[in-house]
Formats: sequence, C-alpha cells, structure tokens
Amino acid sequence: MKLAPSILSADFAQLGAEVERVTPIADLLHVDVMDGHFVPNLTMGPALCRSLRRRFPDVCLDVHMMVNEPGKFLRAFAEAGATNYTFHIEVVDDPQRLAQEVHAAGMSAGLALNPPTSVERILPHVAAFDVILIMSVNPGFSGQAFIADVLTKARRVKPMLRADQRLEIDGGVNAATAKACRDAGCDVLVAASAIFGAKGGRAEYPRIIAGLRNGTTGPSRS
Repeated sequence: MKLAPSILSADFAQLGAEVERVTPIADLLHVDVMDGHFVPNLTMGPALCRSLRRRFPDVCLDVHMMVNEPGKFLRAFAEAGATNYTFHIEVVDDPQRLAQEVHAAGMSAGLALNPPTSVERILPHVAAFDVILIMSVNPGFSGQAFIADVLTKARRVKPMLRADQRLEIDGGVNAATAKACRDAGCDVLVAASAIFGAKGGRAEYPRIIAGLRNGTTGPSRS
C-alpha cells in the first residue's frame, strides 16, 4: 500500500514545511495540475514542480494533469523533475501514443478516468501504462465526498494489472473510505484534506498517514 498526500489541500504559504512533514512517512507526493478548462479551477504548474524537486530531490512527484492538452506540457514537467505523469482518457484520442512520449521523456505514465466515464474506455489501454488512476470525486476541488460506485471500476481493472503496475484512487479518501479502497484492489491512496486539513495541524500528519496505510487511526504523535 502506497500513500500519496496531495498538496492541493496544503498551506501554500508554508508548502516547504508541509511537504517536509509528510515525506518521511509517505511514498509519493501528489501534484494536481488544473487548467481552468478541463476542470473549473486553476492550480500549479512546472515551476512549482521544479521547486519541489530542488527542495526534495528524492521524493516521487506524482503529477496529475487535469488539463485539456496534456501533451503540450509533457516536456516542461519532465524537465521540472516529475516522476510520474498521469493524464485523462477523456481528453486524449490516442492515449498509448502519449504514454510512449511520456516514457521517452523519462517519466512513468498514468491514465485517469472521471466518475461519469465508463471503465470500458480505459480497458484497451491498461497494459501501456504504469498507473491507472480512478477518480472517486469529480475533479477540481479537494474536500468532496467520496463516490463509492467507482470502486466497481477498480475491481474491474485490478485483475488486468501486472505486478509492476499500480491502481491509484483519488478523491474523498479518508479514514472512513480507505478500507473500501484497499478491499477493491487500490494500492495507491491519494489523500488531500484528510491529511493537510487535520485539526491538529502538522503534528497529526504522520498519524493520519499511518492510519490510512494500515487501516487504523494510529497512535497520536508529534
């Protein structure tokens, strides 16, 4: 089980300290990139990715492209130090060709689909990707309620995956929903507000991440 805190819910004025607190216990750092077109929000870009890579040279930067033209930004994020580059099936006519370009740029490739999108759309392309990302909210904003019906998609995809592929889920993942995600076969959990929105602040981040990973609340610690 891998945990990927999403900095979408982090305090951007204190981003270095936020990331520093989660990286020792998390496995990836999830970077949500939004263009204001594919989703109704604007977020971060290659410059932030570059800054994170410079400050945290060993972290796995899991870049999630919620944009209409993911191919347009591929090179910029590769040069900025992205580790994984995930784009959406809804905006790409030939996902396998773009996956090849991602690999050629030195990154692993992920393919995502939104809750309304049929899982049938991605099944022909699963073998070409390193990560399949199931969205469990409609993308754009953190803090949304988990859409449990998408777990049927996870159960459909999981048996198709090789040992070197990952099944990731993103949206509404918290202490109440993490077990269902694990039971459906997801082995990478993306969590945003469940971690960075903790009432106890940064002191609670390790406990929350450990709880999501292990299916427990974990002992409180600072």
